[in-house]
Amino acid sequence: MDNVSKDTYTREQIEAKMEEYRQIFDVVRLIDKETIEHMEDDQDNQDRMNPCPCYAFWNKGRQCTNCTTSQTMKDKKQRVKMEFVDDEAYQVISHYVNVDGCDCVMELVNHFDNSGVADVDVRRKLEQKIVGYKEKLYIDVLTGAYNRRFYEEKLKNKKCYGGIAMLDVDDFKLYNDSLGHSAGDEALVAVVKAVKECIRKTDMVVRFGGDEFLIVVHDVTEDEFKAKLDQIHDAIHKTIIPKYAKMQIEVSIGGVVADGEIASDAVTKADKLMYIAKNRKNMVITEHDNDKTEDEIEEIKQQILIVDDSDLNREILSEMLNGDFRILEASNGQECVDLLEQYGTGISIVLLDIVMPVMDGYEVLKYMDRNHWIEDIPVIMISGEGSENYVRKAYELGVSDFISRPFDMKTVYQRVLNTIKLYAKQRRLIKMVTDQIYERENNNKILISVLSHIVEFRNGESGSHVIHINKLTELLLKQLVKDTDQYDLNGSDIELIATASALHDIGKIGIDDAILNKPGRLTDEEFEIMKTHTVIGARMLEDLELYKNQKLVRTAWQICRWHHEKYDGKGYPDGLKGDEIPIAAQVVSVADVYDALTSERVYKKAFSHEKAMEMILNGECGQFNPILLKCLMEIQGIISKGLDEL
Repeated sequence: MDNVSKDTYTREQIEAKMEEYRQIFDVVRLIDKETIEHMEDDQDNQDRMNPCPCYAFWNKGRQCTNCTTSQTMKDKKQRVKMEFVDDEAYQVISHYVNVDGCDCVMELVNHFDNSGVADVDVRRKLEQKIVGYKEKLYIDVLTGAYNRRFYEEKLKNKKCYGGIAMLDVDDFKLYNDSLGHSAGDEALVAVVKAVKECIRKTDMVVRFGGDEFLIVVHDVTEDEFKAKLDQIHDAIHKTIIPKYAKMQIEVSIGGVVADGEIASDAVTKADKLMYIAKNRKNMVITEHDNDKTEDEIEEIKQQILIVDDSDLNREILSEMLNGDFRILEASNGQECVDLLEQYGTGISIVLLDIVMPVMDGYEVLKYMDRNHWIEDIPVIMISGEGSENYVRKAYELGVSDFISRPFDMKTVYQRVLNTIKLYAKQRRLIKMVTDQIYERENNNKILISVLSHIVEFRNGESGSHVIHINKLTELLLKQLVKDTDQYDLNGSDIELIATASALHDIGKIGIDDAILNKPGRLTDEEFEIMKTHTVIGARMLEDLELYKNQKLVRTAWQICRWHHEKYDGKGYPDGLKGDEIPIAAQVVSVADVYDALTSERVYKKAFSHEKAMEMILNGECGQFNPILLKCLMEIQGIISKGLDEL
């Protein structure tokens, strides 16, 4: 019998075979493909949610929850199940056969009599166990919501009457990356708990995938559904997770009310609205949203640029996409570039033709690459030129996808939507990472500034010296990069050196107060002691075992030790000469001298900008790199008004 599903029979052979089986089974029946398809077509009229191929055969007032015969017809795999009618139990075997070229399923049914399962309680327990096991297959282990399998097998192809919403947890990756996966899990559990507390037991929440959830609310009006989604949104926002008290969950929700639509179609609509909401984040948008004007909804939508010299082609694409996106159009490559200049990343995707007047599609791609737009704005090339060479060249120039004409409109729409989703998620992740880096760097700067101010306070100074050095160092470095490429500095290097400059005098914490704050001129012996602050500061940084190899600490070490070295080799502590002195220390040296001259100290009054420049340029404060002196002169129009004004 294991091979029955592979057997082919004539009508006479199968009838003989069925007669043999009737000696073993209580019921043997043959169901052809047409009968099964007819019953499946009827099931939506009989029930909106539950499948039912043949419940009448079992004399049941409800429909079968698991039609093995229908499933066997589809995949030709033999199945066995238990069927219960009142207190009676049946074993049902469904297996595929081919009869005279027609697909059929043979059902073999045995009734459990008193010799099989006599105890009613036993039968009920068996039924409950089978139903319970089946329910477990449909439950998400982490959250307790229904899982994607439940949607695929029980909802996807059914007609819906009520609200369908898609919910996405905003910035979910941030919870996982910054707080760990346990925090992400807690967030998902909290979301489902909040949703369940807002809906009825007859409604459903399904974990659709990752941090996306499907919400089904039966028999509601549009106004009721919008109010329910707002309630869910607010409940999630107010949720407090005990282990992660600082975590505030935000969600984007899109919803529609279906009236007999197939569930998958309603889900697609809700998903589109959810991604519109996600453009702004932490928002609820429904299909007919009375809380927002059409202009407000339009403004939230993502923007697509369609570039094609054919009016008809642009019209076809615009008509297909206009309902869910804002549309810009260009009839040639030059118009496309002009719009990219105007809107930048305000354009979510470009749909680009190849052969066009003025500037063709390939030239547009090269222009986008030169301006680094191709990294942030995806391009799908849509063209009738579908040869291998055309396609390969397009991908080499950076397109995300290539669609050949003629095309299927639904396929194009989905590929456009998928590409926009992918890049939108990428942009959000980049922004999150950038924000985290900025926050950490800002915290580092604050800590360094606080430490430096402690040193300045001990030195009897106002604390503005640290800020002045930071500003002047940055200005000098930016001018240096404009004037020469000799030192191979980039934007990150400039920021790092400017930050590290705050630690240039940290070694003064090891100098005696009497010397550090002496109002008069230092003796030779006292000056020798004062000079040791460079070595003390460098040693303090060397002792940071965990961080001494970090670039910031290494740069700060150079500045601490060598910011009193002179270009002619007459500085201290090591008598370095010329470019033996790291450029970071050279720049901070110039900035330190300028600010010392133009600021009041316990031992002197402040000099004017003009006098300070004269003293520096005349070599009264030691010799400096001629290139840096040139840079100082070039920025004096900025600094002459005072560093506090910057």
